[in-house]
Amino acid sequence: MKIVQAPEQVLSQQAKPINKIDKSILDLIEEMKKTLVGATDPEGVGLAAPQVGKSLQLFIVKPTPKDDFSIFINPKVTLIHDTEKPTTSKKKKEDKRLEGCLSLKDIWGTVKRAPKVAITWQDEHGVQNQKEFSGFFATILQHEFDHLQGILFPKRVLEQSGKLYKSHKDEQGEEVFDPIEL
Repeated sequence: MKIVQAPEQVLSQQAKPINKIDKSILDLIEEMKKTLVGATDPEGVGLAAPQVGKSLQLFIVKPTPKDDFSIFINPKVTLIHDTEKPTTSKKKKEDKRLEGCLSLKDIWGTVKRAPKVAITWQDEHGVQNQKEFSGFFATILQHEFDHLQGILFPKRVLEQSGKLYKSHKDEQGEEVFDPIEL
């Protein structure tokens, strides 16, 4: 499958719920898996249906090549912000990560995300699930869930007064990040 690129309209629309998990949805999931595994520059860790041109509330996640795919259909995400007060005088480290997107080639930005999320969803068998995730997996879930809301990560970067970067390879083949002036 082809990964659509911004400013493709499907990327800025709220995705439609999936009413029935039938053969067409299962086939779409299989094609999305192949597409995500094939995304090597940069390597993808998640893929939402809008990114392959389908306005459906579906995304897949595979944080590392060794992990199995996790399938999320009609997800509902609740952000869990850390409300605990630090017990020492040191400031608690913010959960900021450099994010990229397969639909925004060579664009990167640092996004502060909730450190933990609670999510309810259906899997590919129609089974309802509920679980909390933290760390990198929680970041991926928030990024992919944003896709279902028609939000691309640069919007989050700008909301947080962050910076965006354009990447390219230097003469040695190393990744270089140049700030984008807005």
